[in-house]
Amino acid sequence: MAERLHVLSRSPFEIHHILNGLEKTPEVNVELDLFLPEGDGPFACVIALHGSIGWAPHHQDHIEEWISAGLAVCKVNSFISRSIDSTVDDQLSVTHAMMLVDAFRARALLQQDPRIEKIGISGWSLGGTVALYSAWSPIIDTLGTPFDAHLPFYPAAHLRPEIQKWSHSPILILHGDSDDWTPLHFVESLLPQLPNAVLHTYFDAHHSFDSEKDLTYLPKAVHLKKRTARIDKNGHMSGELFLGIRFPLNERWQRRWIIRILRNRGAHMEGKPSARSDSLVRGRDFFMEHLS
Repeated sequence: MAERLHVLSRSPFEIHHILNGLEKTPEVNVELDLFLPEGDGPFACVIALHGSIGWAPHHQDHIEEWISAGLAVCKVNSFISRSIDSTVDDQLSVTHAMMLVDAFRARALLQQDPRIEKIGISGWSLGGTVALYSAWSPIIDTLGTPFDAHLPFYPAAHLRPEIQKWSHSPILILHGDSDDWTPLHFVESLLPQLPNAVLHTYFDAHHSFDSEKDLTYLPKAVHLKKRTARIDKNGHMSGELFLGIRFPLNERWQRRWIIRILRNRGAHMEGKPSARSDSLVRGRDFFMEHLS
């Protein structure tokens, strides 16, 4: 049985708004579900964040694996708390920036709970982006305390900060080499920046390889191709369009315009049994090694 908790968070549209005037962004009351394993504790805890489809059965499979291993788990309900079901078709209504604030606010709340000790973070796809960039030092300096371990599943790793300072907490990234939604090459090119990260790649595996889904094509899904987004030292975001021309990406209308211009639509999802079974064990063992 989960304990329902609430934490006051914010809804910045982009990382720019986290680093430049977070206090001016809308407040939101975010629901959390805390699951405790058997025993008296204190327990290590994993903060878990869903992807752009919301919570899915394979997320719960990992969560139950962690709880069975003696870890507490805190599920952050970023979508429900903002009356959103999915962001697959727009990636605008709830963003990674909003979920970053949710995650750090959840961490701050759990730090005050005597039943909780070390705290890690994990997420899938959009939530994986949060689990990855929560290790970026300017985010940590603004929002709170570093997480003790990071486990991103197939994150969108397209953000390129000019300030290349990261937490030294361990990071394990699990990704499929056939992912056409959040392609692997973004992670591979970011990896040299990360001081304590390991990438484990699954051969011939699509997005959501740890699910039990048949091959599914989502024609309206907003996907990434090759372009990255720069975050300068002041937190301003921009992307290169053509011939070195950069376009700002700080505001909702700018992101909406870019999506229309680039027409990055359509992506696949598919579970892969061997990758699924390995990731359940690999993710559990990672947290047991670094949080217990």
